[in-house]
This record gives sequence, C-alpha cells and structure tokens, in this order.
Amino acid sequence: MYAIVEIAGQQFKVEEGQKLYVHRLDAERGSVLDFDKVLLIDNGGNITVGAPTIAGAKVTAEVVSHVKSDKVLVFHKKRRKGYRKLNGHRQCMTELKINNVVA
Repeated sequence: MYAIVEIAGQQFKVEEGQKLYVHRLDAERGSVLDFDKVLLIDNGGNITVGAPTIAGAKVTAEVVSHVKSDKVLVFHKKRRKGYRKLNGHRQCMTELKINNVVA
C-alpha cells in the first residue's frame, strides 16, 4: 500500500515504514505529525484518486531528526574578465518515518 501525499508544498510517494527527507518542518524531534493532503492511494491494485484530495485519508509520520543535506556548490564565472565567485548552500531538512497510511 502506498500513497502520494503533499508535504511542505512538495508531493512524495510514501509507504509504511519508509524514511523520508523533506524541507525543514517546524516540529519537535519525536513528535507525531498527520498529513491530510493525500492525493492518491493504491491499496493492492485498488487505486483511489482524490479531486483534489481524498476525504478522510491521512498519513501519520514521526519526526526522527533535523539534519542538513549535502553541500551544493554554485560557481559563477565570466570568461576573459577575471570574475569568479563560489557560493555554497546546505538545505535544512527534516527526516520523517512514515508510521501509518489510513485510507
């Protein structure tokens, strides 16, 4: 059984027991979150599609930790001008463990 759910403005395919990294959520470590914007549920080949969401469906997840993702380097250069600039960025992420998918 899997579901497609919207978390923090992005859509994710989730299953029970899966670990997931999403953009930083304002929640304490160890807290349990309910996401009710479920767009699709597949229960053993029986597919339910929402318009736009499925009424009564929700996904329950637990906040495992808050981490930073890998560094992304952004390099700017203009040829023959001597202009070079290097910037780095690390996105703040929240690690979630999907506990339950309720149809």
